[in-house]
Amino acid sequence: MTAADRAKIDTSKPSMARVYDAFIGGKDNFEVDREVLREVQKIAPDAVQVGRQCRDWLIRVVRYLAAQAGIDQFLDLGSGLPSAANTHQEAQHINPEARVVYFDIDASVVAHGRALLVDNEYTHFELGDMRQSAEILENPVVTRSLDFSRPVALIYGNTLHHVSTDRDPVGIISTYIDALAAGSFLVISHLYNPEDGTSQAKLAEGVKAQFEAMMGDCHTRNRDEIQALFNGLEMIEPGLTYLFDWWPDGPRLTEPSDAEHNFLGGVARKR
Repeated sequence: MTAADRAKIDTSKPSMARVYDAFIGGKDNFEVDREVLREVQKIAPDAVQVGRQCRDWLIRVVRYLAAQAGIDQFLDLGSGLPSAANTHQEAQHINPEARVVYFDIDASVVAHGRALLVDNEYTHFELGDMRQSAEILENPVVTRSLDFSRPVALIYGNTLHHVSTDRDPVGIISTYIDALAAGSFLVISHLYNPEDGTSQAKLAEGVKAQFEAMMGDCHTRNRDEIQALFNGLEMIEPGLTYLFDWWPDGPRLTEPSDAEHNFLGGVARKR
């Protein structure tokens, strides 16, 4: 990263991408970002474990898509920093020529991401708002790097709970899906509230309130609302489920915590 890029980083305010980096135990974050993590840990002490669970789930999904489904093109929206294990590393471990385009809304994160990926000709990091689908799809790096006549994996990892319902997340996703070839995949993980009065529901509300107080928009959704994001697509087994139940690497040795029950994930295919 150049001195000019470093000068753009505002360390007085938390960045969602850097906060998530802190949640997965990364090193590309600042004290202001770690403060958000500490506040969340007051109500969800295992927040780092949950953050790593989210990243482990993403890696299992990318491994499945690259190895079994034969996907070699990935569009990762709201990706955050690519410094920890991430989409391009797992995809290119299986297929060295797999192409990955990341987007994030934070200019400082994009500058950092580009510096980390400067020697990777098959991976690109672009500045953009995932809610602006036309701008993303028409971005020259996207049109040059991805072939939309062939299947693409579209990834929303822990991002759509920052999009309010009045911004029409279902409509936003549909615009992207309409542009993708048959055989493409949609990948979503999302903050979940069972809305049943249980300790898990209360924790989801607490986490939502904490994020809203420190970071801005955060929207929990129930199972039906998250399922609606996959509208018209064919769900891959086991469907929309807790992240720890989506093709785990082995049997669990401990019971999942309430916080681990606060995320659902799924993968679906465009027929």
